[in-house]
Amino acid sequence: MKTFVENVLHARTGPMTTELVRHPADFGLGQVPTRLKPVSTTRSVCGFCATGCSLHIHLDANGQAINLSADGAYPVNLGMACPKGWEALTPLAASDRVTTPLLRNPQTGKLEPVGWSTALRVFTDRLKDVQQKHGPHSIAYLSTGQVPVEEMALLGALFKFGMGGLHCDSNTRQCMATAHVAYKQAFGFDAPPYTYQDFEESDVLVFVGSNPAIAHPIMWQRVMMNKNSPQIIVLDPRRTETAMAATRHVALRPKSDLFLLYGIAHVLVEENRIRRDYLDAHTTGFAEFATFLADYPPDRVAAETGIAADDIRQLARIIARGRAVSFWWTMGVNQGHESTRTAQAIINLALMTGNIGRPGTGANSITGQCNAMGSRLYANATSLLGGRDFAKPAHRAEVARILDIPEAHIPSQPSKAYDQIIDAIETGEIKGLWVIATNPAHSWINQGRFAQLREKLDFLVVQDMYATTETAQMADLVLPAAGWGEKDGVFINSERRVGLTRKVSAAPGQALSDFAIFKLIAEAWGCGDLFRRWSTPAAAFQILKDLSKGQPCDISGIRDHDHVEKRGGIQWPWTEADEASRGAAAETRGPTPSPDNQRRLFADGKFFTPDGRARLLFDAPRPMPEPTDASYPFLLNTGRGSSAQWHTGSRTNKSDVLRKLAPTALYVEIHPADADRLGIANNAPVVVRSRRGAADAFAVVTATVQPGQLFMPMHFDAVNRLTFPSFDPHSRQPSYKACAVTVDTGA
Repeated sequence: MKTFVENVLHARTGPMTTELVRHPADFGLGQVPTRLKPVSTTRSVCGFCATGCSLHIHLDANGQAINLSADGAYPVNLGMACPKGWEALTPLAASDRVTTPLLRNPQTGKLEPVGWSTALRVFTDRLKDVQQKHGPHSIAYLSTGQVPVEEMALLGALFKFGMGGLHCDSNTRQCMATAHVAYKQAFGFDAPPYTYQDFEESDVLVFVGSNPAIAHPIMWQRVMMNKNSPQIIVLDPRRTETAMAATRHVALRPKSDLFLLYGIAHVLVEENRIRRDYLDAHTTGFAEFATFLADYPPDRVAAETGIAADDIRQLARIIARGRAVSFWWTMGVNQGHESTRTAQAIINLALMTGNIGRPGTGANSITGQCNAMGSRLYANATSLLGGRDFAKPAHRAEVARILDIPEAHIPSQPSKAYDQIIDAIETGEIKGLWVIATNPAHSWINQGRFAQLREKLDFLVVQDMYATTETAQMADLVLPAAGWGEKDGVFINSERRVGLTRKVSAAPGQALSDFAIFKLIAEAWGCGDLFRRWSTPAAAFQILKDLSKGQPCDISGIRDHDHVEKRGGIQWPWTEADEASRGAAAETRGPTPSPDNQRRLFADGKFFTPDGRARLLFDAPRPMPEPTDASYPFLLNTGRGSSAQWHTGSRTNKSDVLRKLAPTALYVEIHPADADRLGIANNAPVVVRSRRGAADAFAVVTATVQPGQLFMPMHFDAVNRLTFPSFDPHSRQPSYKACAVTVDTGA
């Protein structure tokens, strides 16, 4: 009789999902560019960013993916794909895939291959030993927004309900925690209100700290499809690619966004350009906010932001005159020391002008990772499954009933946030760490600190596709995981759309899906009985439906994975009542989306707060935690440098094509006036230094940055040697966007 481990290893080689072959011309892209003739095709949502594009995956006779093309009938990308999407299969065939568990030999100090049985025994024994010595909450995990919802939900349930852990977080904290908290406080739930169709419906689009032309190129293409000749306003210190294409670039001082947004709101109130009827019917807190805004007249705001008072008034009037105004933000807002209130200042503008719930409107956070929204709702970190609250007994009882587990297994408090977990490692409170599908040794702010703290851990296990990441190289144990395209599940994109990702390739060697690894760990830990119902991702999806029922994110009306694909993705909420009454109308799948496949929230003016009203929230701006001075006279900004790069490059760097499209060496943008003053020539080698470290780079002399400011792309590991570890007090999101540095030739 086969063991459970043997059954899982056998199951990983099972058949891939396919459909009848169609001619490549049917995809609107001509012949499929491959020497191998595909015999079938399937669809899968891309596993890079949260745009959530659908791709046709072309398969050979063995059901193995050989190429892909963009899906012209999907309401997200409408037949388009960015460079990362076209190369989505390449990382799967990388030569440095980890294909067997690796255990560090204490004698040689090297990672050496072991079998799964040994790996599971070591994992279980070492982490249980840590708990026995230091308490049940002395272990933690750091996870990701880049695995399917079914996997992240199983992980959170396993860790908290089965392993007795408490403290866990994901790298979603680095990109989307601010949006999560801002929406939850203002709307009563983490609920982005928009649909991508709004890019094409607005007559005014305001982008705050957002560069979609590079970070989300398919979304930017949707903007370019707008037939309303819209005003496109970009608020950004740097003249980004998006700013260059805008009708108006507002080059404010770094981290002065909150002042500027309050200044615009002041003018709207002063000139009576607000929707008082909407505010009275659907919001609370406006009277207090209006009083607060008296301290932010344009003249004062001009001194703080560097934007002329008349320009501030003009911005307010453009917004007020707009028929349908949409506000969009990404990391330039989220990664700040006062990011939650900045996001809520954007939300306040939308509420004040009645620009929410209608086509072309909304206060709209664009998500970073492919499944950050799924992580926010189902990772079981700071929120109980389905967006519930660990502190509420009724919520714990409901989850225990749905999962058929003892209520005592569910903690009554949320986890520590990412930075607090790092702090707890430093103090010795946490001694065992499990890292899944993320690379904090590269990406965490003030990077050098993570490497130092590694020595304070008794045990570090990394679960990833590659053993070559900076974090995996530090590990005691590496578990080989399957990547996108090697497993099934759903992602939830920026517009709340549940999309399906398919298994189209077999994982190499003994690598397993994260779902299978979690199941194996549950058995090895001795809590497998709690998770019998979580037999497959498809079965787990049915559990997620039950967990969502009655919540704002209700997806109980979605039948199964195939239903998601048939509909071209389904935006939440989609209840059983929605399916019964509107299901037939949502059947349309094509480049002209049906009304039920492009749905907005709050069209009825009802929010998810106890009284159904949105909250206008505000605080006075605070100084930057690390201002410039004589020793460090430049302010460093970081961000995405190329649409061909993704985060730490652990996947995109595997593609020859993407490496050719993206910079191969770290660079720093510097204004010509500063370069002349310092004697720095274009392409000259320089050293950028902060109080925490130094980074070698080459200079790009350009007026895209303002005097006294520098810009470096986040994809290179040296950049986070420089960043300053400050955190928004509400979201605990780190502020990657502003720190004091100096630059010289290094001579």
